Parts: sequence; C-alpha cells; structure tokens
Amino acid sequence: MFTSYQLKQQLSSINRKSYPAYKTLKGIYDFKYYLLSIDHVQGDPFASPSHLSIQVPAKLADFPDYCFSTKAIRIAVQDYLLRKFSHQLSVYSFKAKGSGKSGSISTTNCGQEVLERSACEISSDFITVRFTVGFPANGRTINAFELEKILFDFLPACVENALLYKNLPHKTIENIVFLAEDQEFLRQELKKRHLVAFLANGSILPRESGISQKPLQNAIPFQSPESLAIEISLPHKGTIKGMGIPKGITLITGGGYHGKSTLLTALETGVYNHISGDGREFVLTDASAVKLRSEDGRFIKDVDISLFINDLPNGKDTHCFSTLDASGSTSQAAGIVEGIEAGSKLFLLDEDTSATNFMVRDAFMQQVISRDKEPITPFLERAAQLFAKADISTILVAGSCGAFFHIADTIIQMDNYQAMDITKKVKKLCPKYPLPPSAAADFCMPSSHRIMSSTKKSSYKDFKIKCQGKDAFSLGKDIVDLRYIEQLIDKEQTATLGELLKYAREHLIDGKRTLAEIVHTLQDSLEKDGFSKICNCSYIPCGMAIPRTEEIFSCFNRYRRP
Repeated sequence: MFTSYQLKQQLSSINRKSYPAYKTLKGIYDFKYYLLSIDHVQGDPFASPSHLSIQVPAKLADFPDYCFSTKAIRIAVQDYLLRKFSHQLSVYSFKAKGSGKSGSISTTNCGQEVLERSACEISSDFITVRFTVGFPANGRTINAFELEKILFDFLPACVENALLYKNLPHKTIENIVFLAEDQEFLRQELKKRHLVAFLANGSILPRESGISQKPLQNAIPFQSPESLAIEISLPHKGTIKGMGIPKGITLITGGGYHGKSTLLTALETGVYNHISGDGREFVLTDASAVKLRSEDGRFIKDVDISLFINDLPNGKDTHCFSTLDASGSTSQAAGIVEGIEAGSKLFLLDEDTSATNFMVRDAFMQQVISRDKEPITPFLERAAQLFAKADISTILVAGSCGAFFHIADTIIQMDNYQAMDITKKVKKLCPKYPLPPSAAADFCMPSSHRIMSSTKKSSYKDFKIKCQGKDAFSLGKDIVDLRYIEQLIDKEQTATLGELLKYAREHLIDGKRTLAEIVHTLQDSLEKDGFSKICNCSYIPCGMAIPRTEEIFSCFNRYRRP
C-alpha cells in the first residue's frame, strides 16, 4: 500500500511520457478517509477505460446498523448508494480533457429494479464502489495534471457527497430500508396465503415506451376487482389493498390493447423488487416464476420432454432429447421441463408467443388428425396435472382460444387496463362449449440431467467472454443466445452469466454432476465469496449483477455444449 502523496509524486514523474507509463500507477493508495485502488490500467486513451475502486471504512461511513440488518435491506442500501455515487461521477465526467476516452468517469447505470451488483458492495468492514476512469492523454502522451484533478479533486468530492451517512438525506435512507422490509414481508405473506402474485391498488403497470422502463405518465392506476381483493398490513406502510392471485391456473383475457400483456409483463418483473417511484413497488410475484415461450431454432441437449412429446415418427427418444434446431413446440416443451428442473412454482405464458400446436388441439383437429398420429400432448391437458402433482401454478394470457376457460381456476378480464373477475360468468358458459375428453396419460416428474464435459482441449483464448448487450454473450467461439429469456433485465446479469459459465466449464462440468448440482454449487460460491471467485481476472470489475437461479439454468441449457 502507498500513500496519496506517493501517488501524486508518481503522477508528476510520468507526466508527458508515453501512455503505457500509466501502468506504473497500479496499486492501492491511502487517502486517509478511504483507500483508492487502481486495479487495471487501459492500454491507450482509445481503449476501454481503466478500472478503479474505492473502499470507505465502515466506521467512517458511519451508517446505522439497521441499514444492513438483512440481505434484502443491504442490497437496497447498496442500490441507493450506487445511484448516488453514479450521479456524482456524472457531474465530473469529461471535465478532465484529452483525447479518446480521456476524462470519462462512470459506473453502473441502474434501472428500475433493485439488483445486487459488483459496482457497490457493503461488508462489515468497508463500503466498496467500483467504477471506470479514462486516464487523460494528449494524443498518446500522458496528461498527468488532468488525472490528478480526477483523483485528488473530483473523486474525494464524490465520496464525500455519496458515501458518508452524515451527508446523505437520513429520511430517504430510512424510507428505502422501510420499503425493502415491506417488500420482503409481502413476499412471505404471499406464501402464507397461498398466493402466487399480488398487485397493489394504485400501481402503475404501463411503461413509458419499449425502450424505457419508467412509468407511463397519466396511466390508469391498477384497481383490483372486489372478489379478488385482499388487505395486507405491512410493517411500515400500513394496510394496503390489492389483487391477490391464488395458486392454481389463472387466465388473463380481454380484447386487444386492453392491457393483458401489460399485466403479464408486470408479473414477469415482479420477481424483482422495484425502487420507490417506479409504480410497481408492490407488484410482487413468486420469486421462482418463469416466463416461457416458443424459441424456434434453439439448442436442446439431453432433456426429458416425454411429458409433452412422445412416439416421434423417426423413433427418436424423447426421454433424453437433443437437437440443434428445435421447433416452436419442442422448444416450449423443453423450456417447461427446464423450468421444473430449476424449481419454478409458477409458469407465465402468453398465447401470442407460444406455439399453437403445443398449447391446444381443438375438437375438429382431433377428428381430422387422430391422437395416435399426434405425438404432442398439449399444455391444455397438462396444466392441471402440473398443479395437482407438482404444485406448479400457471398464469396464461389468452385472447383467441376459449379452451383454456375450462381448466382455469381464476379468470381475469382486462378492460381498458382495469381487471375484472369473470370466473363465475365464464364457468356458467363452459358446459355449452364442452372440451373433447382428455386422453393425457399420467406422468413422472423429469429428473435433472447431467452435463457432459468437453473432450477438446481449449486454449486460453477459447474462454474469452464477450457480451453482446443483454441478449447474448460469446464464450470462446460459442455464442449463447439469451434473447428469449425475458426476465433477464440487465446486461450486467448477462456478463455474470458469462463468468459463471466459464467458471463452471473450467471447474465443475465433468460429466458426473447434474445441472442442478452445478448451479447450486455456483450459487453457494456467490453467497459465500461474492463475485471474487468467478471473475476471470485479478480484480472485481464494475458491470456485474447477480442473476436469479432460473436464469442460470436457462443460460446453461442454451450453451451449445458437445
């Protein structure tokens, strides 16, 4: 460890030298009130910015103990501090001048959801923030004077204004803690009341646009139908009222553009907690919920899809099914089985993004094509069995097929973005439009499959990870397509999935462990060691966020392994 005075001397000694001389700054420096670590130095002013971190001793930050009393509260406080620190950095970004990325200062840009991120971590000893800085240069010549402004003027001000409790609005922090406690209390209350979701009255479900997750201005607030309304007394907010969706099969229906998909999307993201002001603070869904859809062309490896597909004309075994190019129905069948393997207790489906022949076969079609000529057992005939046998509920959006009314326990009609309970009304009509008798055979729950190890020897370059936004990443020459994992909401989760897959490929995928064993080992490691164990470099960068169990399973299942 060095002193801040030594850093200033070193900056003076390398001024006007060639850019690579910046690498001599790598190390940890004591700024009296915090530690500054220069973890990685960029190769030139046009390369990706350098990685730095700051550690503020917990005693000096002086946050009250209640800010870290539970994991959920700690993550919420981390999220708040990161947003404050990010705002402070933006004030000073590019105020130091130079060529290329000189003077850029930034960290994670948080969305509407509260995620556990590498950019801000709180332990019993330190508050750590991680960020990037474009080290200034004129051409490719070091401009140490401009970097000195960043390190000795800008960053101390950011620490002072964003990471010390005495300088932050205490009431705001208290409200963030209270909201996190209320959200976690509500999640536990859902389990006690045998509910899979809750939407508070007054929630704003529509979003600003397809590229913005901020609440839509002047949107119609959500209101629960009285028949589904429940009241819950929260520790801090007090009694709130809203719609509780019970376990079982729930159908969301209604005319086009009346809010069916908007409601389902709100439920999809309800697996995450949302920040104050989002409008969905108390729209919460079973944390294991998985959104499922058809994925033409996806990779499937050794998955037991016999629950839905059997007796293929080519004699292919569906108890251990593999394909490089799945059809819509096959991909959706695999997705459901993989969701079961991940431990999901709630499936979310939209008729618009599902394979029609996988979801339902009407009476006329069954007359034309006899059952012994159709290898697909439709989801319509399995949904009730999944609930009865595995306690897996379903929430389904349907606007064109009435067959699902027969199996639904709860039917919600969306009318101009307002929910109406039409269960009793529809059930009276069902006898007039009977379903053909179901011939779906009983089934055994599929078991977890093993991931076979690769026999080829990979070089270091084969393991290089490159993210393509939120939708994909490459591991060596292999591309993992995540476009249709709709509950993956941040590119930093994708970055972490890449690191998890790389670590698993190097250390865990040996042909002996099941996928479930591999994923649980990775989660235990994240819980115990945080990001440090899975990072493929000597430091933890900003730009990583912990994904859910379900997304880890989904990612590994889409990795085109041998």
